[in-house]
Amino acid sequence: MKAIPCHLMRGGTSKGLYFLASSLPEDTSLRDQVLLAAMGSPDDRQIDGVGGAHPLTSKVAVVSPSTRDDADVDYLFLQVVVDKAVVSDGQNCGNILAGVGPFAIEQGLIDAQEGTTSVRIHMVNTGGLAVAQVEVKDGAPVYEGDARIDGVPGTAAPVLIDFLDVAGASCGALFPTGNAKDVIDGVDVTCIDNGMPVVLLNAADFGLTGDESPAEIEKNTGVKERIESIRLQAGRQMNLGDVSDKTVPKMSLISAPVRGGLLNTRTFIPHRVHDAIGVLGSVSVATACVVDGSIAYGYLKGCSDYSRLEIEHPTGSFTVAMDVEGSGSLSTLKINRSALLRTARLLMRGEVLVADSAFSAPGKQ
Repeated sequence: MKAIPCHLMRGGTSKGLYFLASSLPEDTSLRDQVLLAAMGSPDDRQIDGVGGAHPLTSKVAVVSPSTRDDADVDYLFLQVVVDKAVVSDGQNCGNILAGVGPFAIEQGLIDAQEGTTSVRIHMVNTGGLAVAQVEVKDGAPVYEGDARIDGVPGTAAPVLIDFLDVAGASCGALFPTGNAKDVIDGVDVTCIDNGMPVVLLNAADFGLTGDESPAEIEKNTGVKERIESIRLQAGRQMNLGDVSDKTVPKMSLISAPVRGGLLNTRTFIPHRVHDAIGVLGSVSVATACVVDGSIAYGYLKGCSDYSRLEIEHPTGSFTVAMDVEGSGSLSTLKINRSALLRTARLLMRGEVLVADSAFSAPGKQ
């Protein structure tokens, strides 16, 4: 057995292992084998690893000193698929991102400033830049506090995250099809990428009210098959190629708000239904709301204050703040800044034990 130093952390509404890049094999195939073994994939229960048997608890952050002059650390997000021998780097994760700043301070990758430390994070998956504000006391991250986010019990110290220039990070353009609205399989959709490729669909077009539980929707085979068909076609139109084995784009069903927010969502990630909504997914949904012609524009109802856009999800809501120029017009829209509040907590630090065979070259175990 080999012991690999790592931290187990909750970031936002997700949970995963945080590694220094230097602790993992440089070879990508070997690295992925090691992470599959660490998490216990492929297995529905991940019983022989530390994964939590759900996409939201089978995630990995790989952190290192940044290769960019405008960032402090590089952050590579990896999704370890639960029931397949697949490790995907095809997307960012804004929830796991919330733990990167505290982890970098814990590991001494940056000099912590008493009070609040700004950590500039290069998101390697898409090349975007985020700035996390981390509370610090006596040189260490503060995890306890009064901030509360839906989908996580209790409270914790706030981590404010600013996303800078992430529009089109994965697809090459904020609206990669060139349209605010497209029609796929006879269904009106909006394809958008403001840090996360997302396809918005009206829940009513699938015979849903939009407030069904994730479990109810997952049992609806007909809906799932229709949405997957649209996802595969949208992937190509969004410059993502064949997405049959990719975790993007996310598919977000939208409907009228039920708790006073801007609109309600149910998001496929991409085959399970999220118990909440991804950080960058919520940013993309909120952005679609400010563009005339998108299927979400009607929910804005003339609102011109974008400092608090509440995106509802199955376990609460997500507050997104945006600095927008030229709202209402696809041709003039410019997103200067997207910001939101997350929390993070260190759950365990130590070593994950992995069988020696995981370090053998592929096919030679």
